[in-house]
Amino acid sequence: MKEELKASVVFSSITIFDSFRTQCDVLITLLTRLIVAKVSLDRVDDFLVGTELLDAYTPNITYRENQDVVPRDEIAIHEALFTWTAEVSTESAAAQSSPSETERRFVLKVDQETLRFKKGCLNLIVGPTGSGKTSLLMALLGEMHYIPVAKDSYVSLPRAGGVAYAAQESWVQNETIRENIIFGSPFDEERYKKVIYQCGLERDLALFEAGDRTEVGEKGITLSGGQKTRLTLARAVYSNAEILLLDDVLAALDVHTAKWIVDKCFKGEFLQGRTVLLVTHNIPLTASLADFVVSVKDGRIMSQGSLDVALQNVESLVEEVERKTVELKNEEEKEEEEESSASSEDVPDGKLIVAEEVQYGQVGSSSAKMYGYAFGGNHAILTIGTCVGGLLTVGGLNVLQTWYLGYWARQYEVLPPSSVPVFFHFEIYGLILLAAALISAFTYAFHAVLAVRASRTIHIRLMQSVLTTTLRWLDITPVSRILTRCTGDINTVDSRLPNMLQELGVLGTRMITQLIALVIYTPIFIPPAVVLVLLGKWCGDLFGRAVLCIRREQSNSKAPVLAQFEGALAGIVSVRAYGAEEAFEAELRRRVDANVRITRTFYNVGRWMPTRIEFLAAVFSASLAGYLVYFSNVSASAAGFTLNMAVTFTGAILFFIFTWNELKSSANSLERIDGYLNIEREPGASSTGEPPAYWPASGDLRVENLSARYSPDGPKVLHNLSFHIRSGERIGVVGRTGSGKSSLTLSLLRCIYTEGDVYYDSINTTVLNLDALRSKITIIPQMPELLSGTLRQNLDPFGEHDDVTLNDVLRSSGLFALQKTNDQDKLTLDSGISSGGTNLSVGQRQILALARAILRKSKLLILDEATSAIDYETDAIIQQSLRNELGSDTTVITVAHRLQTIMDADRIMVLDAGRIVEFDTPRELLNREGGVLKALVEESADKGVLIDMAVEGR
Repeated sequence: MKEELKASVVFSSITIFDSFRTQCDVLITLLTRLIVAKVSLDRVDDFLVGTELLDAYTPNITYRENQDVVPRDEIAIHEALFTWTAEVSTESAAAQSSPSETERRFVLKVDQETLRFKKGCLNLIVGPTGSGKTSLLMALLGEMHYIPVAKDSYVSLPRAGGVAYAAQESWVQNETIRENIIFGSPFDEERYKKVIYQCGLERDLALFEAGDRTEVGEKGITLSGGQKTRLTLARAVYSNAEILLLDDVLAALDVHTAKWIVDKCFKGEFLQGRTVLLVTHNIPLTASLADFVVSVKDGRIMSQGSLDVALQNVESLVEEVERKTVELKNEEEKEEEEESSASSEDVPDGKLIVAEEVQYGQVGSSSAKMYGYAFGGNHAILTIGTCVGGLLTVGGLNVLQTWYLGYWARQYEVLPPSSVPVFFHFEIYGLILLAAALISAFTYAFHAVLAVRASRTIHIRLMQSVLTTTLRWLDITPVSRILTRCTGDINTVDSRLPNMLQELGVLGTRMITQLIALVIYTPIFIPPAVVLVLLGKWCGDLFGRAVLCIRREQSNSKAPVLAQFEGALAGIVSVRAYGAEEAFEAELRRRVDANVRITRTFYNVGRWMPTRIEFLAAVFSASLAGYLVYFSNVSASAAGFTLNMAVTFTGAILFFIFTWNELKSSANSLERIDGYLNIEREPGASSTGEPPAYWPASGDLRVENLSARYSPDGPKVLHNLSFHIRSGERIGVVGRTGSGKSSLTLSLLRCIYTEGDVYYDSINTTVLNLDALRSKITIIPQMPELLSGTLRQNLDPFGEHDDVTLNDVLRSSGLFALQKTNDQDKLTLDSGISSGGTNLSVGQRQILALARAILRKSKLLILDEATSAIDYETDAIIQQSLRNELGSDTTVITVAHRLQTIMDADRIMVLDAGRIVEFDTPRELLNREGGVLKALVEESADKGVLIDMAVEGR
C-alpha cells in the first residue's frame, strides 16, 4: 500500500502473470495427458501380465522336463489331463471337482492307456454332442492347458511335416476365394483345380460372376455355411501338411455334397498317405474309410481301435449305426467339365468390399450443420448466441481490467500518491474480475453441457443409422470401418472438437476486443495488422490443405489395422495350427507402419504452423514496441496497455488461424460420421404399421409371387415363390447349396429386398413395422450368438420367467439328455457363458438357442441348420421335444441338410436355383419318379430309415 502503482510495474507484472498463466495451462494439460497415459499403460500392463497364455508360450512349465520320452513321429497322448483354464490344479482335475456355480470347467482325460493315432490313414473321432471331440483336437494343437499325471506323461503332434486344421466354425479371411484356399502356399494351378473339384466347389464358383476371384467378405458373409465349410476343407487339402485335423466338416453339408466329399476328396489322391483326424457324427458315411476309430464320452477316451470296439463302449452310437447299415451306392456321377474361354480381362474382379472413400477439398457444410444442430438443439441460434455473447463479454471485461490497471497507474502521474483512492480502485478492479470470473464460469459450463449433448446426439444417431441399415450395406462394409467411426471419430467429437470450438471462441472474442483497443490507441498499426492477417491466412490455407488431406488418410489407415487384428483373433487357432503366425505378424506390421507413417507426418506438419506463427507474432510485437519507444509520445500507461494488447492480439489472431485449420482437419471426423448417417437404411416404424394386439393368433403363412434380391439392382435369388403353410404345420426345406434356402428365411423377415406378398396370420407383412414383424418370428441360425453372462441371462435376458420354467425348456431342448444326473461338470442356470459361447461346443450352443426359442413361444419358428452340429440321437430328442412342447398352432420351418431332421415333417419343400421344384408330403415325394427328394434319399446311407420315417413318422 505504501508503493506507487507505476505503469512499468503494472504491465511488466501483467506480462509475467500472463506467461505464468500460460505455463500453468500447459502444466495442467500435461498432467491430464500423463494421467491418461498412466491409465492406458496400466491397462496394457494388466493385459500383458494378467492374460492367460498357452503352455507353449509360458516359461517354466513342468512337462518340458519330460521331452526325452515324447515320440517324435507319433500323434499320441499318454497319461495327461487337459483343461481350458490354467487355474485347475492336477488334483482337482483328476478328481473332477465340482466347479463354482458361475464357472464351468471341462476336463479332458487321457489317463487309462496311451492314445495313439495311426499315421498315413483316416482316423475317426466320434461321440455324442459335448463329449469332448473338438477338445481332443485342441489338446493336440496345444490350445488347452496340459496337466501331466505321471512321470512319463506326454502329448505329441509332429509338426515338422506341417499341420492343417479345418475348424467346425469355418474361418475365412476377408479375401478372395482363391487366396483363402492357397493361404500363403505356392500356387500350383493343376493341384488347385483338382482340389476345387474334389471339394465340390466347381458348381459354386460357376454361380459367382468372378469365380474364385470373388471376395468372401468379413466372416464369409457371401458364402453359405456349406460353402464356407468346403472352402475351409479345400484350404487344408491344398496345403502340403502331412497331418490334417478336420472338425466335423460334413455336418453342414447336404447328403449329395457330403457323399461327394467322401468319394472324391477323402478317397482322392491328395489324402493318400496323409494322416487325417476327422471328427464326425456321420459315421455310416465315413466308417468304410476309417482305419482307426476313437470314441469320446464325457471328456474321457472310451475306446480306440475299430468301429466295433467304439460301438461297444458308447451305447448311444449303436442304434444310430444300426439304422444306417445300408451300403452306400457307388453311382457313377456324370461329370461335365467346362473350360472357360474367357480371358482374364473378361472376368469381373469379384470385389465385394467397397474401398473406403477419401473426400477431397474442404469439409462439407452438411457436416457443420449436423454438429450445429446437435450442439444447439431446437434453438441452435439462441444457445450458440448465448455462448458467443458470454465469450464476448468475458473478452471485453478482460480488456477492461487491463485498461483499468493502466488508468489506475496513470492516477499516480496526475495526482499526489496520498490522494489516489486505492481501496476504491481496488474494489472496482475486483468487481471487474469477479464479473469476468462468473460469466466465464457460466459460459464454460454452458458450453460443456451443449458439447455433451452434441456428442450424445451424434452418437445416438450414428448407432441408430448403423443398427437400422440393410444387410447389403453390412456385407460391403468391414466392421473395422464402423469401429473407427464409433471409437476414434466419436472420441474426436467428444473431446477434441468441443475444446477447439471453445478455444476458437476465446481467441475470436479476444481478437475483436483487442482490435478495438488497438484502433483507439494506435490506429497507425491497422495496415500492419492487415498484412499480418493476410500472411497468417496464407500460411493457414497452405497448412489447412495439407493437414486435412493427411488427416483423412490417417483416419482411413486405422481400419485395416483393426481388420487384421479382428481377422487374426477370429481364426487364431487356425493361424497357429498352420504355423502362419509370422505371415500374419508381418502383414500387421505393414499395416501398422502405414498408419504410423501417416500419423507421424500429421504431427510433423502440425509443428510447421506454430513455428511461423511465433515468428510473425515476434516481428509484429517488436515493430510495435520500437514505434512506441522511438516515434510515439503516448504516456507510459497507454504505451504499456497498447503493447500488451498488441502482443496478445497478434498471438490471438495467428493462433486463431492455426486452431481454425486444426478444427477443419478434426472436422474430418464429422464428415466421416455424417457419411454414415446417410447410408441406406431399412424402413422406419410408423403408426400405421402397428399390428393388432392379438396378432398373431396363429402360424398361418401364405406367400404369393415372392421374389427377392440382396441389392436393389442385383440378380433375383428367389423367383415368384407361391405356397401356403397352414397353422401348426411342420415344414422341411431342403436343397443344394445356393438353392435359396437361407434367402427364403431372410425374405420372410424382410431382411432383403422382396417383391410379392407374404401374409402372416392374414396380415400382409409388407405393411408392418419391421420390429413388430421380427419380434413375432423366432429364427435359430446355424451359428447362434450367446452373450457373456450366465446361462439364465442368455435364456431369459429380461428376467420374465422363473427357474422352473427355464429348467423345463432346457429339458425339452435336449440339454439334460446329454448330461448325467451326477455330472459335476453339467450346465446349470448359473453356469458361466463366455462371449459368443466359446466355452461351449457348437452343438451345445445350438441346443441353448433351441431352448431360447421354445421359451419365446412364437407362432412361427424357423430353424436354419439349427441342429447341424448335434449328434443324431440328440437331434431326435430335440425334434420330438419340438413336437411335444410347441403349441398346436405353432408353425415350424426347418431348413436342414440332414434328411433325418425333416423326413417326418408334414410337408417338404425342395428348392433349386431360387424356385420351388417340389412341395408335398414326404410320402408323395418319395413316390414321385425322378423327384429331387427321392434322389437325395436314394443317395443317403440310411435310405431305409428315411423311408420308414416318411411313412410312419418317428
